[in-house]
Amino acid sequence: MNIRPVPYDHPDAVKLDDQVQLEYAVRYGDGGDATPLDPSMFRPPLGLYLVAYDERERPVATGGWRTQDENDEGYSDGDAELKRMYVVPEARGLGLARRILSALEDDARAAGRTRMVLETGTKQPEAIALYASSGYEPCAKFGLYRHEPLSRCFAKPL
Repeated sequence: MNIRPVPYDHPDAVKLDDQVQLEYAVRYGDGGDATPLDPSMFRPPLGLYLVAYDERERPVATGGWRTQDENDEGYSDGDAELKRMYVVPEARGLGLARRILSALEDDARAAGRTRMVLETGTKQPEAIALYASSGYEPCAKFGLYRHEPLSRCFAKPL
């Protein structure tokens, strides 16, 4: 597998984002994640977006981080927020999510961020298991879904 940085609006990133949004919609019975995102949020040094490609150059996994600092949505100074972690069903179980997560943590740390944070939901037990096994712990809720009962927030010092 080849993991490389791409702009958030790159066609392969858009394709995978569309797929993850459909999965959110199925799992939660809604229209997907409504968090406003802009490609500029993932441009270094303020963030990074990665896509993993298989041996045939098909995009199969994605993830990014964006800078967050203290604001009225519950973020803290120095936060890097993980967004759009996704692996296509046929590539699950190969360790791609863990590799992307590690690369994003390393990049955010190098950019001076001090904590990686993420929001997921109770209907994504695979995500919760990945983050828990990677050293993330529950934290105070933040972001667009901080008042939703199915929302779970996690953090890890960088």
